[in-house]
Amino acid sequence: MGDLTLATRRKPEEAAAADLKDAASAAAGDTVAFERLYSRHVAHIHSMCRRMIGEEEADDVTQEVFVRLWRKLGQFRGDSAFSTWLYRLAVNLILGRRTVIGSYRSRFPGVDPSGLPVAGRRTTPELKMDFEVAIQQLPQGARNVFVLHDIEGYTHEEIGSMLEVTAGTSKSQLHRARMALREYFR
Repeated sequence: MGDLTLATRRKPEEAAAADLKDAASAAAGDTVAFERLYSRHVAHIHSMCRRMIGEEEADDVTQEVFVRLWRKLGQFRGDSAFSTWLYRLAVNLILGRRTVIGSYRSRFPGVDPSGLPVAGRRTTPELKMDFEVAIQQLPQGARNVFVLHDIEGYTHEEIGSMLEVTAGTSKSQLHRARMALREYFR
């Protein structure tokens, strides 16, 4: 538990160095190092999943991100920050899951998979729920850009690279999202 407390107090450069060290150790099979990576990043990954794909899929996708991380750690070369690499992995899985959900909905029209009961759904304060509901109402492209830019802090160039669109498209999608949210909260 003390290790978690220290990890949350680290400066960004110290956290990045700890990530690199733990990623190398975990890639060599050190499960304790992997647990530290998991502890440092799980809340942020889950939050991003929840906002981009919805509450009903967030737990599964978060788990899938860390399973995939364990399998792919040996591919991390350190060309970028570990967190950047991990978040890119998460975004790819989220977008892939969306494709699967879209395919499911096209095969079974009228059956909404989000309407099925999900165990362990969390209750949140009303304002937070309103904001989460508003984000879920955004069109998919606008929602992706809004979450990645305004919540996660990526630049339009980084978003363009992640989503395979131009920076200009990212900017217009962000504008669309902000206008829709403004209208929602009127």
